[in-house]
Order: sequence, then structure tokens, then C-alpha cells
Amino acid sequence: MSAFCDVCVDIAVADTNRAFTYSIPENMRVLEGMRVIVPFGSRKVEGIVLALKDEAQVELSRIKPIIRTLEDYTAILPPLMQLAKEMADKFNCPLAATLRLMVPAQLRKSRVSVKNEKFARLLVSGEDIKKARESQSRAPKRQLLIDLMSDGEEHSLSTLRLLVRSPLLALQKLEEQGIVEIFEKEVFRKPYPAGLVKTEDPILTPGQEEVLSEIIPAINRGQGSFLLHGVTGSGKTEVYIRAVRHALKLGKTAIVLVPEIILTPQIVSWFISRFGDVAAVLHSRLSAGERYDEWRRLRLGDAKVAIGARSAVFAPLQNLGIIIVDEEHEQSYSSESSPAYDAREVALSRCKREGAALLLASATPSILSFAKAGRGDYMLLEMPERVNAKPLPKVHIVDMREELRLGNTGIFSNLLMQKLEECIKKGDQAMLFVNRRGYAPSVVCRSCGERLQCNQCDVAQTYHRSDKQMHCHYCGAVTSVPEKCPSCGSNFLKTCGVGTQKLEEELKRLFPGVTTVRLDNDTTRGKDGHRKQLSVFRSGAAQVMVGTQMIAKGLDFPQVTLVGAVLADLSLNLPDYRAAERTFQLLTQLAGRSGRGDSEGEVIIQSYKPEHYAIKAAATQDFRSFFNQEFSRRRKDLYPPFTIIARILCLADDNIIARKVSGEMFSLLDNKLKEKPLWKKSVLFFREDDAPIKRIMGKHRSQLFIKMVDNKQGEEVIAYLSEISRMEWDCSVQLEVNPATLA
Repeated sequence: MSAFCDVCVDIAVADTNRAFTYSIPENMRVLEGMRVIVPFGSRKVEGIVLALKDEAQVELSRIKPIIRTLEDYTAILPPLMQLAKEMADKFNCPLAATLRLMVPAQLRKSRVSVKNEKFARLLVSGEDIKKARESQSRAPKRQLLIDLMSDGEEHSLSTLRLLVRSPLLALQKLEEQGIVEIFEKEVFRKPYPAGLVKTEDPILTPGQEEVLSEIIPAINRGQGSFLLHGVTGSGKTEVYIRAVRHALKLGKTAIVLVPEIILTPQIVSWFISRFGDVAAVLHSRLSAGERYDEWRRLRLGDAKVAIGARSAVFAPLQNLGIIIVDEEHEQSYSSESSPAYDAREVALSRCKREGAALLLASATPSILSFAKAGRGDYMLLEMPERVNAKPLPKVHIVDMREELRLGNTGIFSNLLMQKLEECIKKGDQAMLFVNRRGYAPSVVCRSCGERLQCNQCDVAQTYHRSDKQMHCHYCGAVTSVPEKCPSCGSNFLKTCGVGTQKLEEELKRLFPGVTTVRLDNDTTRGKDGHRKQLSVFRSGAAQVMVGTQMIAKGLDFPQVTLVGAVLADLSLNLPDYRAAERTFQLLTQLAGRSGRGDSEGEVIIQSYKPEHYAIKAAATQDFRSFFNQEFSRRRKDLYPPFTIIARILCLADDNIIARKVSGEMFSLLDNKLKEKPLWKKSVLFFREDDAPIKRIMGKHRSQLFIKMVDNKQGEEVIAYLSEISRMEWDCSVQLEVNPATLA
């Protein structure tokens, strides 16, 4: 038994980013990956055991003993420990920061504990049950309890209370007589409703059988990476279910990632209805107790399938068989906070390390993933038809410039108004999309043109009609609407633009009596906010759903026959080389919500740029046409995947400090390129300036921005940038390679 161990203390700062040696008290069982409490200076802190040692490399007088272990099992499995170390090196952050990703926050600092509940069971059986009942002839409540427990099963007091009023005293009397045993045991808090009806497997389509014929052998051999391109409604979820079932048959486990929390209950219900209580869900909207229990069910092997958003990629599963990334193109798989990991890359790393298959899937794969499939990194699988040969929805593009010329200044085009009326009269459901929450994206002074901005961020505030306040969607600040313009003192302040609240208000004005439901970050707050809103729409209690991009992803409502994109080209105006790609993906996914049932669907796309190739390709759901055009544009303009874009972001309380640090980094890189001619040839350009959004949450932001060729020298430049970012600086720095956002 080892006498010492190295511990990473749970303090994610540079000064403590090393292993600390502690002694292991006699008779204390300690394993690598366990969580422990250790003395650290004058404090007691949590830590993770990194390694066990027979000898210490420091003076024995300086070594303190571990105080206690927090569990009797390993919290972080060996492959995840290796992954945490790999990520800490890659993202230039303390190991404590990446180890935190491996365990839920609720587990740290003992924020939540195991839930115990009282249970009771009969200690008698057969003929003795009848005798026990007869012995309680003057106590009908005790007789009823004996009847209820005569099946010999354990019954929780909470369940018995639903059938018998105040049963505890009666149970205690029966316990005194040796008829009943009362005991406590742990119960797991479940984040989803129990009692889902088990459903039978549908017959697979030829397309589903074909792709499974490639995926299942890969699960058998424990290797293989796939990109599944299937049109909306082609039955990709059924492929996931069958692949996971095969992994479970082999005694393996599975992870299913979804891009939005809103999709989790839907896909969990599908898995539970087919497999029973095999799935555990992991996402940020769970209560502390639920997340703690779901993580422990996975770690202890009670659950074999982890379903959730980005963080579920770190689920503590052993003997991994497959990781599935649904809607793989989604930006939400990239973390924007440090460590800025990409869940798709983490999934690939886990699969290679743990001998599992990887399945990326989307109706609109990312340009990067499709290009990788083209060069052989992934095997491309395709499902070009909807289930049961249902037709894709009919898509109409409306030129809003022409609507304006004809005198229509409203939110809805004449065609969308007509189709909404028809849809409502038929009793069908409709979905309306605008990618802006709140009432109006900005408030502008008509006298001087000034937009009301957040005091902590260099962005316009959004007006919310619900509370008549100005909201910053970056830092969350809420302020009152000023009576006068802060810049010129004018009274002429006006709301500009359309958000979901305004769209919903206009819909109710034009169609009084039609029930609507709104899905955005304001209406889906709270643990079950999204589930409640979706349930209202799924039940038919609401006929029209209004929402942001969250309604475009993976939702399946058979009664939806009309989808309207109110301002389809908002995302085209973003200062990002991926603007066209994201617009195409969003509109194609949105169109896919229509016509998934027995009735044919229609889609109305309202645009001020109807001639743009992304909008025209989305209207025909022609991914290959869009890919070819976008790929050619990126080759010509030297954007990824033909190049690598990297930046070191500098964050400081003072803009002078942020610019000073980014300037010093610029000089270091400039001097290095002069020393390395081959590097200089690979770097297409680099600059130092303010970030596009100069300030967020009070932090001034400057950057060293580099574009380079994707080759060996480019990789060496990235390694050097990582080295620079690890140096001591006067402010916080973050290295981002092909960042999810360039803001």
C-alpha cells in the first residue's frame, strides 16, 4: 500500500498549478482519481488524487496527511484523468480547471448530499400474512398497510402516504410486533417523469439499415468515425437508438450529445420509452440534487447512457461503445469560457482513447466536418429521403424589399399572412422564427442617432416589453429606460427592430383568440421552463409557436404544417466568415420542422437578400450546392478549412493594460517570425487591435489576431502562441484556435 500521493487542489490559479504531496494515513483507502479533503495552508480544501507514491521527493516534516476521502470510489476515471491533463496543456489553463469539467459543480464543496428516504416491507409471507392481518382486527389502518405491502416489495413512505393517511405511527406499531421492517435507503432524484409507456421498434427504412450496417461493425471493433448527413425527418434518431442498443447488448455504454437543453427531454423520453430506466440526463437546468444523482448513477453503473448538452461529453462512463453528436454543426458545442473546448473534438479524443465509435450527425453538417469526410477523416453516411418517402416542405422566398415598395411596412408579408390564416382555419399548427429575443433589439435617439448601450459592455441594450426595462444580453444587466437621450437630452427615443416579444404581440393583434407560446431564453428559464412551454404546444393548447433559433433544432411536432422565418437574413450581417454557413444551417433546420406528420408542409422565408446563395440553397435544402459554393469562396478568400485562424484574447479592467499586453505579444511574434523564415511564409497576416466587442462584463478586450496556412509550420506557430499565452502577463489571456465566435 502506497504511503504518499500527489494531489491537485481545487484552486484554479497559476500559483497552485502543480501537484502537492500528502501522506496517506494508515487504514485509509486512497485511489488515483479520488476526491479528498487536504490541509492547504490554514484552510481545508478539496483535491483530486493524481498519483500514488511509495516515496516522497520532499522533506517528510513538510508533508501533511490527507484529512479524509469524500467517496469510497474513484470520482475521475483514468481515461478522463488523461483527458483533463491533455486539455490543460492544450488550453494553457490550470489542471484544476479541466478536472472541474469531469465532475458536476454540485459534487464539489459538498453542495448537495445523498437523499435518503424511509421504506417499509413485510417480514411475513404466505399464510403468515393472513394471520398478521387477523391480529390487527381492531386497527383497520394497519390491516390496510399489510394488504398494500403483501406483494413482498419495498414501499416508500412517500408512496404509502398517497394511499394511507399518516402511516408512520401504524407502521411503527407493526414493527414493534415484528410484522414490518422500517429502514432508510438512498433514492435517486429523477429529472424526468416516470411511467413513460414502452414503445415498439418501428420498421427500419432501407436508408437506416444501410447506415447501421456501417456503424454496428465499428462498435464491435471499437473504432470508427462517421459523419451522417441525413435530411430533416429522415429518421436519424432511430439510427441513434439502434446503435446505442447494440452497444448495450455488448455490455458497453454510450453518450448522446444534443446541442440545446430544450431537446434533452424529448430525446430522453424516446430512449426511456424504448430501453426503460437506462438513460441519465446531464445539463445545466437540472436541480443540484438531480444533477448530482444522475452523475452518480452513471459513475456507479446504474445508468448506461448519458444524454445531455455539451458537458455530457465528460460523463463518467466505463467501457464506452459509442458517442453520438446530434446536430453536429451547432456552435453551442464550443465553449466560449476557459477552457474553451469543443465537445466534438473531446468526443473524438475519448473515442480514440477508450476504443469507441464516433457518430457525428446533421441535416446540415459543418463545412469543416464535411471537408474532413471528403479527405477521409470520417466515413460519410447519407440518408437523402424522409421516413416513408414524405416530401420535403414547399419553400417560398418573399422579397421584403418588394413588400415595402407595395406599401407593406408590417412584420408579416402578404403571403405569410395568407398562409397563417389558412393554417389556423384548418386547425394545424405554425411556428414563427425571429432570431432576436426581447421586444426590440435597440432603442435609438431619433435626434442624434445614439443607441442606448450597456454600461459594462460595448453592445446595444435590448428593450423588453414584459418588464419595460433595458436588458444586456451579454452581462445580464437590467436598467430603466431613460426619459431623455443620455447623449443629447432629446425626448425622441424610439424602439427599433423586431424581437420575439414584438412578434408575439403583433400575432395576437392580427389573430385575436389564437393561443400562442413563446420559446426564448426569457420564457424557458427555470428547471422545467422549456419542458412546460413545449408541452403546451405539443398538447395542442397553443396553435402558434414563436421563438428564437432554439425552435429550429430537432423538435418533432407532427401537426406543424407552416413555418415562417420573419427576418431570415439577420445572421448574414454578422462580421464572421461563417455567416453564410450559419444562415443556411439555421433556415434549413427551421424548414425541417414543417410537414413531419401526414400533411404536407410549407415554409415562408422573408428576406431582404433573397438572391443570396445561402438563402436560395436553404429553400431547396440543397446542401451539396451550398457546400460547393461556400467551399470555393473559402478557398478563394483563404478561410478555414484552408487556413487556421487564431487569436490571443487579452482581458483587463483597463484598456491601456489590455492593449499593452497584446502589443507586447505582437512584438514577440513579429521577432520570432523574423527568426523563422518558414513560419513567416505560413503566416498570411497578423495584427494587434481591439476585439470587435471592445468590452464585455466590464473587461476591456484586445487581441493578437493571426491567419496562417494549415500546415506543419502553422502548427508550430500555434505551439509558439500557446507558449506565449502561458507566460506571466499583467492581465488574463486566452488562446483561441478557430474560435466559435470572432466577437
